[in-house]
Amino acid sequence: MSENNSAPKRPRLRLPLIVEGRYDKSAVLGMVDGTVITTDGFGIFNSEEKRALIKRLSGDGILLLTDSDGGGRQIRAFVSGLVPRDRLIHLYIPELSGKERRKRHAGAAGLLGVEGVGGEVLRRVLSPYLDTEGATASVGDITPTELYSLGLTGTDGSQTLRDRIAGELSLPMGMSAKAFLAALNLLITRDELLAFFT
Repeated sequence: MSENNSAPKRPRLRLPLIVEGRYDKSAVLGMVDGTVITTDGFGIFNSEEKRALIKRLSGDGILLLTDSDGGGRQIRAFVSGLVPRDRLIHLYIPELSGKERRKRHAGAAGLLGVEGVGGEVLRRVLSPYLDTEGATASVGDITPTELYSLGLTGTDGSQTLRDRIAGELSLPMGMSAKAFLAALNLLITRDELLAFFT
């Protein structure tokens, strides 16, 4: 009998997840697969693109997980104003004292954030929204080279073409190529992008 050496499939988030920063995102994606977007801390307050992306991703529901401190509460309140109440699912980490390893000092509240609470706590918080069968999604495979080859970057008409597709995806007009690519990789597959050109 041959031994199966393939690695076990990682659980996958069934809904997109919003966290505050890139270290939070790394902590989550270190244990599960899925769509995780950041608010860039308070950056979301001034980013029309980020707000539009969150609204677009919330169609079937979206999870929100912020730190337990005052900043996390401000961001949670702001996002709550963007997404209809019946589509926003609030998740909370416990209030645990400490500081993240990468930081010299603990935050003002002296509490661990999402990045610092550890995998076991995160698994417990996220477990109701995990597909343990390890279903995979095929979003996230569009490259900058493909945008260029499709005329979505590098030509005089690129912005107009990006705006046309952005409109179809309920994204804002005038997105930079970098922001457009990031949004595409959260929303559609390569094949779905190519379908705009057939």
